[in-house]
Amino acid sequence: MSHPSAPSDPVVAGLLAKTTFAPGEGPLEIACSGGPDSTALAVLACATGRSVVLHHVDHGLRPTSADEGRHVAALAAQLGCAVELHTVAVTSTGNVEEEARLARRSVLPSTAATGHTMDDQAETVLVNLVRGAGASGLGAMRPGPRHPILRLRRADTHGLCRHLGLSVVHDESNEDLSFVRNQVRRRVLPLLDEIGGRDLVPLLDRTAAVLRADEELLTALAADAVPDPTDVAALRAAPRPLSVRALRVWLTEARRGAGRAHPPSAAEIARVLTVVDGAVVATELAGGYRVARRAGRLRVERA
Repeated sequence: MSHPSAPSDPVVAGLLAKTTFAPGEGPLEIACSGGPDSTALAVLACATGRSVVLHHVDHGLRPTSADEGRHVAALAAQLGCAVELHTVAVTSTGNVEEEARLARRSVLPSTAATGHTMDDQAETVLVNLVRGAGASGLGAMRPGPRHPILRLRRADTHGLCRHLGLSVVHDESNEDLSFVRNQVRRRVLPLLDEIGGRDLVPLLDRTAAVLRADEELLTALAADAVPDPTDVAALRAAPRPLSVRALRVWLTEARRGAGRAHPPSAAEIARVLTVVDGAVVATELAGGYRVARRAGRLRVERA
């Protein structure tokens, strides 16, 4: 058999044509857990002919996590690419998924590509719907260098690993129904497929694409209508949907700078609007912050 990442392999070549890896000649940074999706991502990255670095993050949440790092190191050797092993500390209290995601982000390169597929995209749409997200959340992940295999199905990545005879890590947490995403994957999507009489993943992916396009247009209109989201007069003068969007973009960036991952909730935006409208001079935000109005300007400050 040819080298696992050989682009001459028709299966590899067919899937590679659907990817959106970053253009250029520099190394491709790949987040790799050792599971089938990230293993397939690693194979396809190597098939581009560029240098590749696999990054594995050990969260210390499973007894086998160190073994998984060694598995990824062996995969890197098999594919002929570099590997970097990272260890982070994640507590098992609170939102473990969110804590693990933030911990990964803290050690992975900002350009690291992840192995999310179209199936993951569909699940993200439903998970965000359950959480009450608007157009931004329902637009889910944006195709491109950070998510280069979003056009592939999970069956493609698993099939590629079987085709090449590559062993993969089995993450037992994917079976844990205490996680919302696993319930969506194991229970909700199959039921929706049954009700709809068809595979709904491509439809949900298309819905996400439509909402992303709408989101981009509305965000551009909001930026034109409210160039400075701290300007109370401009926020009052603009159509309310555009003011809301301008505030959400501003507060999302402010929260990100404070180390918080999620954008403000609808309830937080509603409270900030009471500050804009003059009903109150300040309101609390999650995480120990608040938005206050002074001399016709908004500012984010410690509560």
